[in-house]
Amino acid sequence: MPLVVQKYGGSSVADASRIKNVAARIKRRADAGDRVVAVVSAMGDTTDELIALAREITDAPEARELDVLVSTGETQSSALMVMALHALGVDAISLSGAQAGMRTDNVHGKARILAIEPRRVREEIDRGRVVIVAGFQGLTETLDVATIGRGGSDTTAVAFAAALNALCEIYTDVDGVYTADPRVEPGARKLKDITYEEMLELASKGARVMAPRAVELGSVYSIPILVASSYNDEPGTLIHGGVDMEGFNRVRGIAHDVDVAKITIRGVPDRPGVAAEIFAPLADAHLSVDTIVQNASKEQLTDVTFTLAKNDLARARPLVERVAKAIGARDVVADEQMAKVSIVGTGIQSAPGYAARMFRTLSDAGINIEIISTSEIRITCIIPEARIADAVRALHAAFELEKAEASELA
Repeated sequence: MPLVVQKYGGSSVADASRIKNVAARIKRRADAGDRVVAVVSAMGDTTDELIALAREITDAPEARELDVLVSTGETQSSALMVMALHALGVDAISLSGAQAGMRTDNVHGKARILAIEPRRVREEIDRGRVVIVAGFQGLTETLDVATIGRGGSDTTAVAFAAALNALCEIYTDVDGVYTADPRVEPGARKLKDITYEEMLELASKGARVMAPRAVELGSVYSIPILVASSYNDEPGTLIHGGVDMEGFNRVRGIAHDVDVAKITIRGVPDRPGVAAEIFAPLADAHLSVDTIVQNASKEQLTDVTFTLAKNDLARARPLVERVAKAIGARDVVADEQMAKVSIVGTGIQSAPGYAARMFRTLSDAGINIEIISTSEIRITCIIPEARIADAVRALHAAFELEKAEASELA
């Protein structure tokens, strides 16, 4: 019998009626003969509410205890889901991340998965049970609960699919991957399929439909991932490792992200080793940096600018100011009102005209570009947050993404 690992996000299990709806979907799959492992997120905004509650207690909750607190959201969802399945006559059991065999490192809040030991999961499947796993969490080497960061339930599902050699299906509140966020661009079109590389760039640059770490795992272990809606039976989007045929328009989608803060260190001495001195403390604090730009040196001084998540700015700025003082830089300035918009598609950097069209489109819309970064399949511009919706719509129209591509009509 086929073995499938499904994931249901917070919106899909936001209340009792939606939990019952998901339970009914799982029952249909089980009745059809599939063996099902379902990973569930916390209900609705439970994680954010628990974090807010912790911060009513203290401005700086200790990381270990915060993980213990927020992990209860997924535990709650998994238990309720099993109750709903039992009410439908389905034999099921809930397992925490630790019980299911998720092993992580000790970095609370952003733990990395070290191993999946799914012995208990296999035993329950062999008993004929549906297994509901609490996502987003695992057990450290010191037997503490650790959470694996935003999008952790996606990552949990793909990791278990790899460990169990199972199919992987991600169910959410949208019915697939679109050429842009439909809430911003109503003319966005659903893609039938997309490569791991393209999906990873879309996800890492702001597309919320999939967590970047989940896509990475799918690529490493060659796990095809279906993204579909938990509210209907519409065909979803398959994320896979195949190669797309080259078409006239290589741009597959527009990604955007408003969770962007910018830090600039001005008057940095231009000498070997300075960049390492700046970014090493950020790495030690487990703060991820995105785009980095260093200006051309003038009078042996330069400016270094980088971006990071807005929520990380409060922790990052004191570290950067300390380093700036130590290296003799002039000052540090920060801006939280930034966003990034990206065009993504295999080979766009090596094909002529795509960058020029992107820059001209933004210029014609009166949108100033502050930073540009590129990869083989992506061009990203950092722009003012207030103009992000205008940028997405303009680029979607400029690259004619509302029109079906020949490869998708075949």
